[in-house]
Amino acid sequence: MASTASPPSGTVVAAAYCVPRNYDPALHPFEVPREYVRALNATKLERVFAKPFLASLDGHRDGVNCMAKHPKSLSTVLSGACDGEVKIWNLTKRQCIRTIQAHEGFVRGMCARFCGTSFFTVGDDKTVKHWKMDGPGYGEEEEPIHTILGKTVYTGIDHHWKEAIFATCGHQVDIWDEQRTSPICSLTWGVDSISSVKFNPIETYLLGSCASDRNIVLYDMRQSTPLKKVILDMRTNTLCWNPMEAFIFTAANEDYNLYTFDMRFLETPVMVHMDHVSAVLDVDYSPTGKEFVSASFDKSIRIFPVDKGHSREVYHTKRMQHVISVKWSFDNKYILCGSDEMNIRLWKANASEKLGVLAPREKAAMNYNQKLKEKFQHHPQIKRIARHRHLPKAIYSQAKEQRIMREARRRKDLNRRKHSKPGSLPFVSEKKKHVVAVVK
Repeated sequence: MASTASPPSGTVVAAAYCVPRNYDPALHPFEVPREYVRALNATKLERVFAKPFLASLDGHRDGVNCMAKHPKSLSTVLSGACDGEVKIWNLTKRQCIRTIQAHEGFVRGMCARFCGTSFFTVGDDKTVKHWKMDGPGYGEEEEPIHTILGKTVYTGIDHHWKEAIFATCGHQVDIWDEQRTSPICSLTWGVDSISSVKFNPIETYLLGSCASDRNIVLYDMRQSTPLKKVILDMRTNTLCWNPMEAFIFTAANEDYNLYTFDMRFLETPVMVHMDHVSAVLDVDYSPTGKEFVSASFDKSIRIFPVDKGHSREVYHTKRMQHVISVKWSFDNKYILCGSDEMNIRLWKANASEKLGVLAPREKAAMNYNQKLKEKFQHHPQIKRIARHRHLPKAIYSQAKEQRIMREARRRKDLNRRKHSKPGSLPFVSEKKKHVVAVVK
């Protein structure tokens, strides 16, 4: 009778039962075809399991105009609406934990203090209000810590990443100390109103702002003067600094594109990101600095890799209207977007990712499949499946129309060049087309 006993445990004895693997390619003639089939299946399954929408946070009675992330708590997010209401949400419970009637009219901007104990809001009532993050005690009134009454409407606010300093923008950029009721310094260049201001997370004394006269202006707090500005074809709505690369920022423009600039070389953008079919209203970077998410008037949000001109992902729902604000969570897993129809939506940053704890075998299989997809990503079949997205009819037809228009412009350019003296019409790259001037 043959023994059916299992081999004795123990490292030395177990080693005797290990089957060696010979990697000689002559012994594995079908390795690449087998891997290709696995990669194809992995790509198909990725599209099958792509269910990015997680939850809708409803409770606002007007469009969500701005949002802010809590710097210390992943599960807390703040939102401000067009009726002056500010809500604080708990994302794990997916419910509102506090509501404040902060302003009369729109809440134009909000930001959390770097320590997470308080936050600031600005509104149409010309005030800057400083609020505690924790709610009032039993029997206490909901009051701001202090209120600053300004001369004009403030359209945006951002807090310094390390110090008790914040910046507001309106008809000029004001730098404030938290303890004072008048600005430390006011920065201005040009006469038009400024729509947003952002502190650099790495070089924390640098600021960027977008004005409605098509400028993006960079300031240095130490000099109390503007550094330089770049003038684009159309107005920039907002910008966001890359959290990993100090000099890189991405600007969301009215001409349906996003422009990634290196602030040292503003003459040409590093990359032009094209895919939206309407004005881009907001942009936020992932904490890795490798990708960013953009919100658009075309009722969709898109995820772009920093070094690619086209989006890798587009999210939309039937009910979602114009998306006004968007945020990428600090753990790199989730995206939040606030839109016109009073909802905040929670999405997965990676559409087909499995949430929760993964078993070691699941993790190994996932990593293996990822490597296979990378290896065969340029094969036409796999590329086609990985790239394909269903789009709403409106977006699809607009994108098609824009493609035709772009092609017509290219043909016209070609014909003009053909019938002109050689060298009289220089080639202008797509990157340089949109920059009008750089002023220092």
